Amino acid sequence: MLRLYTHPDCLAHQPGPGHPESPARLRTVLAALDHDRFARLDRCEAPAVTAAQLARVHEAAMLARIEAAAAEAARNGAGVALDADTVLGPHSIEAARRAAGAAVAAVDAVLAGACRHAFCAVRPPGHHATPQQAMGFCIYNSVAVGAAHALAAHGLARVAIADFDVHHGNGTQAYAAGEPRVLYLSSHQSPLYPGTGEHGEHDPGNVLNAPLPPGSGGAAFRAVWDERLLPRLAAFRPQLILVSAGFDAHRLDPLADLDLGHEDYAWIGTRLAHLADAHCGGRLVSVLEGGYSLSALTGAVPAYLQPQLD
Repeated sequence: MLRLYTHPDCLAHQPGPGHPESPARLRTVLAALDHDRFARLDRCEAPAVTAAQLARVHEAAMLARIEAAAAEAARNGAGVALDADTVLGPHSIEAARRAAGAAVAAVDAVLAGACRHAFCAVRPPGHHATPQQAMGFCIYNSVAVGAAHALAAHGLARVAIADFDVHHGNGTQAYAAGEPRVLYLSSHQSPLYPGTGEHGEHDPGNVLNAPLPPGSGGAAFRAVWDERLLPRLAAFRPQLILVSAGFDAHRLDPLADLDLGHEDYAWIGTRLAHLADAHCGGRLVSVLEGGYSLSALTGAVPAYLQPQLD
């Protein structure tokens, strides 16, 4: 069974006119899943993350800065910039809390056996948020918060995070580099924002990066996962697999230059589901990250999730 976590608060995050990380992204994803083939989705409301859950990943000074910015935005009814690309609107903090809370609830659900797979259709994205700094459209690192919850609340010893967003998840890597019970695997375009994720960063160890040059297509993407990333994931024998599911490596995306199609997302969705079945009883939690072409999201998200329905 596939469970969907989302919340209307995630639509209320407004980073500003013309910003690519717009509410239309999430509306498009939810509309794409409002289809007969997804009629069996178990749809759940995402709870808000707690302060204690956030504190497992993010430093107190960072959390205090975000709370102060959120209060200023609410008071003035205007956005407050956390960095050049990351803006807190009057209702953004509620969206970020629901996004991280969705990851925590999804982890609880798959580990309790309430579902085998879960997808968190939430925004803002999270994988650029480091333990010290919100950045790159990201306020809280939802996937890292979910991983930390699995370790602390459920006592897991091996949690894997697979990231196929076109941008490197520097925030997730920063978290994983200090947590040996977490394995972080990433394919991404390089060079590209945020300028991290080169071969050998924190490796050998619990981080493995597979940068792809601009123009790489599905064959190159599948090769790095088949030959480098998925074998490392299997050797890790994870008890839970979390996925930073970004769809901005699609050929239609305006912010990057890889050349993936819907079929490549179906392929990676199938491979990750099979690995979850083989190593951790199917326990697979995916969290929406990037993806800025509405046309791409309409096809790529259902293609990725279809293999996880059974």
